[in-house]
Amino acid sequence: MKVGYLGPRGSYCEEALKIFGKEAGEFEPIEFATIYDALISVITGEVNCAVVPIENSIEGSVNTTLDILAENEKVKIRAETVLQIRHNLLVKKGTKREEVEMILSHPQALAQCGKYLRRKLPGVCTYATPSTSEAAREVADSGLKWAAISNSRAADVYGLEILEDDIQDGDNNMTRFVVVSLEEAQATGADKTSMVFSTEDRPGSLYRVLDIFNLWDINLTKIESRPAKNELGKYIFFVDIEGHHSDSDVKEALTMVNRKTSYFRLLGSYHKIDIGCSSFEYLGKEV
Repeated sequence: MKVGYLGPRGSYCEEALKIFGKEAGEFEPIEFATIYDALISVITGEVNCAVVPIENSIEGSVNTTLDILAENEKVKIRAETVLQIRHNLLVKKGTKREEVEMILSHPQALAQCGKYLRRKLPGVCTYATPSTSEAAREVADSGLKWAAISNSRAADVYGLEILEDDIQDGDNNMTRFVVVSLEEAQATGADKTSMVFSTEDRPGSLYRVLDIFNLWDINLTKIESRPAKNELGKYIFFVDIEGHHSDSDVKEALTMVNRKTSYFRLLGSYHKIDIGCSSFEYLGKEV
């Protein structure tokens, strides 16, 4: 089994991949330079599934993941896990903070450490990289006094020094990772379902859709809008509800939602978890 992930080595996604390995058994990890590449590899069949970030507690959803899930009918979310994120400022050994000329990291990590950067490194330019571990690798390979925001494993992998640890804006910095594949997850009895839809541009359209879940007594746990990308002012909505799409009440509700929306796509049903837990164990050997 081949499993894609956002690399290179030392990324937070690699940490999530280790949890996958503990639960799903032996596999071949395949690293990709971007989230987009990792997800597309599932669609093309290059890998059996991919582990990618989808949401952060400080900066919200990972837009690339949401967009690809919304645009491609083949891929499904099969499982999820949540990791606590601890960012560190990594430099080449001997570099002092006042010597740092540029800070590299993934855009989400840069945003998650915004208060620290404004307070401790005001005026220092930032540069976005595809992943936090790629930032660490570029700092290690450069001949300049750069710094990377990444985790402690990246420091070990690329021979960097932790200049300052725990620099994220809040202690409750959590990222949700999902396993995406072409296969659906089986019902476990404690599941949630993710979907995306758009509504007609008429008063009350969204309310009428959401009221369907109320009528079927289904708990709605998340709703988020994203630009539809085909016209300014048009949006699509990502929604999570409790229950598996094969449950009778959920199935009936989704049938009605499909009728009331101009576009509807089921993103997957999978075992729901508590913060700090994983549903990767429910993958078994079916992935």
